[in-house]
Amino acid sequence: MNRLLPTSTAGSLPKPFWLAEPETLWSEWKLHGNELINGKRDALRVSLQEQQTSGIDIVSDGEQTRKHFVTTFIEHLRGVDFEQLKTIKIRDRYDASVPTVTGPVSRPDPVFLVDAKFLRQQTNQPIKWALPGPMTMVDTLYDDHYKSREKLARKFAQILNQEARELEAAGVDIIQFDEPAFNVFFDEVNDWGIDCLERAIDGLNCQTAVHICYGYGIKANKDWKKTLGSKWCQYEEVFPKLQQSNIDIVSLECHNSRVPMELLELIRGKKVMVGAIDVANNEIETPEEVAETLRNALRYVDPDKLYPCTNCGMAPLAREVARGKLQALSAGAAIVREELAANLGLVPQT
Repeated sequence: MNRLLPTSTAGSLPKPFWLAEPETLWSEWKLHGNELINGKRDALRVSLQEQQTSGIDIVSDGEQTRKHFVTTFIEHLRGVDFEQLKTIKIRDRYDASVPTVTGPVSRPDPVFLVDAKFLRQQTNQPIKWALPGPMTMVDTLYDDHYKSREKLARKFAQILNQEARELEAAGVDIIQFDEPAFNVFFDEVNDWGIDCLERAIDGLNCQTAVHICYGYGIKANKDWKKTLGSKWCQYEEVFPKLQQSNIDIVSLECHNSRVPMELLELIRGKKVMVGAIDVANNEIETPEEVAETLRNALRYVDPDKLYPCTNCGMAPLAREVARGKLQALSAGAAIVREELAANLGLVPQT
């Protein structure tokens, strides 16, 4: 888009109380059947309005149509048994009971196409849609068929590419692949993870993004962060190869993290969604705090390639907190936008 420093969110926004339990990740739906279909659409409208009134430029459905950012997609695939559960360690961090891959995986029908078309009908703004990345999908399942993380990931990449092409045709401007696993399995990322991501975006003409963060603000993630020391340099392991990839945008966590900002130099030339909002606490950032994060990022990211964003999704937060954080993101971006315009002798964008 033409706007300087266009704002966006990394992923989910809080669900209304009548759709699912508020301030809770991955809670069960409170509605069923046609009521659930209509309830999701109503929640999407509310989420869209929250973004628009907060001044967000690139909008999404806020993941109102999904219970889980990975398994909701997987639920629609053949070859995965949700009745046959196994306990595994997710991203080497916490145990979870997950479904089992029992046979060849395939996608009989589009998963999010109807929802994406509905979002497209509600707004003329640029829209972004998030899909799970191949490696993170693999890390959320017990594989009793392919017996190879790489083989399963490559199959998922083909399936995701089918979905992404249909989303693009429906008018989605940015398709984002969520890959928190990229911050953990560095050898696999460089050996085949980024290659699978390339397969997932093959043939797309819309903008593509990969979101790599340190996770939602849940206890398991917070405890993990405490073990990472004074500098979080995980991005350093994957940025060089990502810089050479065909992915257009890299979305990452910056505010209130210990990520050395100079690591952004490793992806110089890419568009960067800079996380300037901490999703792991209820404190609402001031616009100046947001602006300072963006100013620091601008030392390593060209102004026309910087997209102010949130660190991760905000589903676990109260709606008023998430709303305040979105407003702070927009206000902070406006501060820096005016500064850049003044330095370049341009008329400030509103």
